[in-house]
Amino acid sequence: MKNLRYLLPFFARYRLKWISGLVCVAGMAFVGLASPWVVGDAIDNLRGGITHAKLLGYAGLLVGIAIVQGLFSFGQRRILVAMSRDIERDLRNDFLDHLQALPPSFFQRSFTGDLMARATNDIEAVRQVCGPAVMYSANTVLAGCGALLLMTLIHPWLTLVAVCTLPLVAVASRYFGVRIHAHFEKVQEQYSSLSSRVQESLAGGRVVRAFAREHAEDASFRGFNRDYVERNRRLILWTSAFRPMLQLLIGLGYVAVLCYGGLATYLGEMTVGDLVKFNLFLGKLTWPMIAVGWVINLLQRGAASLTRIYQVLGTEPEIRDRPPLVNPTEIRGEISFRGLDFSYQAESDGAEEVKILRGIDLEVPAGSTVAVVGRTGAGKSTLLSLIPRLIEPPEGSIWIDGVDIRHLPLERLRSEIGVVPQEAFLFSTTVRENIALGAPEATMEEIQRAAQLAGLEDDLKVLPQGFDTLVGERGVTLSGGQKQRVALARALLRQPTFLLLDDCLSAVDTQTEERILENFRQVFRNRTVFLVAHRISTVKDADLILVLEQGRITQRGDHQQLISQPGLYGELHRRQQLEEQLAAV
Repeated sequence: MKNLRYLLPFFARYRLKWISGLVCVAGMAFVGLASPWVVGDAIDNLRGGITHAKLLGYAGLLVGIAIVQGLFSFGQRRILVAMSRDIERDLRNDFLDHLQALPPSFFQRSFTGDLMARATNDIEAVRQVCGPAVMYSANTVLAGCGALLLMTLIHPWLTLVAVCTLPLVAVASRYFGVRIHAHFEKVQEQYSSLSSRVQESLAGGRVVRAFAREHAEDASFRGFNRDYVERNRRLILWTSAFRPMLQLLIGLGYVAVLCYGGLATYLGEMTVGDLVKFNLFLGKLTWPMIAVGWVINLLQRGAASLTRIYQVLGTEPEIRDRPPLVNPTEIRGEISFRGLDFSYQAESDGAEEVKILRGIDLEVPAGSTVAVVGRTGAGKSTLLSLIPRLIEPPEGSIWIDGVDIRHLPLERLRSEIGVVPQEAFLFSTTVRENIALGAPEATMEEIQRAAQLAGLEDDLKVLPQGFDTLVGERGVTLSGGQKQRVALARALLRQPTFLLLDDCLSAVDTQTEERILENFRQVFRNRTVFLVAHRISTVKDADLILVLEQGRITQRGDHQQLISQPGLYGELHRRQQLEEQLAAV
């Protein structure tokens, strides 16, 4: 329950709203306490004689109390429930903002479905705490305390008899609350697993169908679904038993009041009207006592969900702005690597770090094109990911225009870089909107120009609606080569100072590649370009070619220099030439 303190900053944002809401709660509670008093007085008064004036007077008074109480009830719900929706929105926005700041390593050990469950189901449980739980807690305290005070004024000893079961209610609430909390945590964990399973099955639908695994996937999902239902049944068992248990304990108090109150009325210690008043006030106290159990249920659920949410929000972003920040007026594009060593952090205790890059020393003048080749796992993609700080480089290892990139504002650094990754990711919108992702203010002419440079013009002619064609989730309606070229056009449209192309033409045929590379001669001017590729034909015109082997630069030079030297580059060149010759036969 102590985790609920995390909500205090959110309540502080809406201070006036929750104060106004609590005023309405107080008004409803105190006005509601007037009706039992009016009814009791009416009974004693009408025993002396019934007149139309008396009946109309008491009836009008009760109607007036009901109207005022209804207005306060509307106000409390309108304000506090709306405020809980505001907090829900803010918490969900903060959750997504924080997720976007977390490094790739976090997502490598987290499931997408689990994160979605936290962003939806768990935040909804927290919202119940911020709205209904606050509203009913305040009503319980105010109405309960008011009813107890008035009951004491009527008959102190009878009040003591009425509350004799309260300790039992408190013990039952504690006992059930702990178990409801534990079961709700298990339900939320299983809901996350279920969501992850659905997301994974849908994302891998093509693979499932290709290997005829539909029945196996159905069986697996049913297992997850069955476990989710079973955990909910256990939770329902405890929550269902909670309220009847409270009603039983409260009912014992009613029995005691009727016995003792009837005797007191018979002995003349209180009037019939006072006994009616007392029982009506006890009824007012009954709902708060039952509401305590319901509120505890909400608080336990909300605390469990808030714990899961803050497991994410409490994860410190590894990649962030680090003072002292340097924000130059212009970035020319000169970049240097100084003794760069990089290792991936081992996930398990006692495991050795996985060293990816070793002793990278490199000076790249502004406007140069640097190609990086090497076998799979040599560290090529990692080297490119370090430049925009998608992965955090060691202090003092990468410099742009003489400034350590860790001290450049992160937003400024990335605004100067265009990245085309190995696996092109497209959003489920139009081709045009995907290209304009990094430059939403771009004109249609600029978008068309970027598409032309990326070699998309022929594809756009056959797409049903050209630039306005919806590409589907993750670009599912496009081929691998089309997705790569859309991602390439997206990067080119930004006209960045640095262009990082990570094997972005691997799914493109040779003829299209030649056409795109011809276009690149215009694009690469005055830009610093890093080009990762497996085809020698892609990199042969670069100003500098680096050969990476096991994280080290083993060869460097231009195409002519490297093919005349023994080493991996010459070997790759000869092998690819032979493959081309065999393909031509």
